[in-house]
Amino acid sequence: MFFSNSLENQLQRWNETIRNQPKNPNAYIRRGMVNFQLAKIDESIQDFDVAEQLDVRIKPYLWQRGLSYYYAERFAEGAEQFEIDLTVNAQDVEETVWRYLCVARSLGIEEARNSLLTVKNDPRRIMQRVYDLYADNCTPDDVLIVGQ
Repeated sequence: MFFSNSLENQLQRWNETIRNQPKNPNAYIRRGMVNFQLAKIDESIQDFDVAEQLDVRIKPYLWQRGLSYYYAERFAEGAEQFEIDLTVNAQDVEETVWRYLCVARSLGIEEARNSLLTVKNDPRRIMQRVYDLYADNCTPDDVLIVGQ
């Protein structure tokens, strides 16, 4: 209850910020993140969309919208958002895996694996093993061993 109440308080603060600064894209992103945490997925997408309308340059940084698309079962849009995100951070395993998950849900695991984008330089050893798991180059146990 405390966590939910705290999120509701954060939502109220971001609502107030937006009332006072309706052209502030960061405020919409932050409110969208809170809406996501409150499982208000459609509202979070709306907030991310407004943020992008206010500043189109942020589109490749809206990975949060990709998560919202996934949970809204808008998998093609999620995959596209993650692909766009990867244009500014090509070595991000999380973005690549989320794209994989979106493709897998919409087109199947074989297509997801065949279209898995290459990540070679993630400096985090555990994330490289996670990538290898989705590329079918290791087992879940291999990932767990690195994570210990």
